[in-house]
Amino acid sequence: MAALVITMIVCLLLGLAVVVAVAVPARREGKDLLTPRGEQVVSRVRERTGQVASATKGRTEGVVASAKDKVADVLPSR
Repeated sequence: MAALVITMIVCLLLGLAVVVAVAVPARREGKDLLTPRGEQVVSRVRERTGQVASATKGRTEGVVASAKDKVADVLPSR
């Protein structure tokens, strides 16, 4: 089991080294890391994440409050 974990960590470090070896020199040359389409995808994901987070905030608070009330009804008071 330990050999598997060590092998996985080594593979992860090798992959990270390859990414760094490619990305750092490209960034120094002034090249963007993502294509224009990739930048659009990232910006859309950020927008949607913000929209979902703001839309579900009120619902989440309501669900937590109702669950708290239900638990308070079932459990005896201390």
